[in-house]
Amino acid sequence: MRQRARYTCVVDVMVLLHRDDGRVLLLRRAGDVYAAGLLAPPGGHLEDGETLADGALREVAEEVGVSVDPADLEFCHLIHHRSPEGQARVGVVFTAQRWSGEPRNLEPEKCSTLVWADPAHPPADCVPCTAAVLGRFVSGALLSTHGWDGEPGGAA
Repeated sequence: MRQRARYTCVVDVMVLLHRDDGRVLLLRRAGDVYAAGLLAPPGGHLEDGETLADGALREVAEEVGVSVDPADLEFCHLIHHRSPEGQARVGVVFTAQRWSGEPRNLEPEKCSTLVWADPAHPPADCVPCTAAVLGRFVSGALLSTHGWDGEPGGAA
């Protein structure tokens, strides 16, 4: 019997900064980046040696300049998705309802604007995976898939 190769994939971390009015912060991606022009939450890929929480806290600080106390960071969703190019990724999504500082664009070469959006009615111009995450976040589901064969964004 042929042994299968060990499965590997990129791990993404995302943070939904969640205001009292129910809106979450999204960033309009810009420049020479994946999904330029579309909306996504603060986040990025986990770096070697980081914990999931450390990566999420780093990304939200780097991108929008806020500080979240680790005790205020809550896991809210896990999504196993495929990029449009077919790359498998695991997205770990956190939410925070408290943070220090006012969100601002610290990476203008990667982001053109910040948008507070209703997660129950995501803007039509969200990254497809972001729209899937927001829908699941609102429903309270902890696990989803996106972009696999037979799913939106997946291979036919």
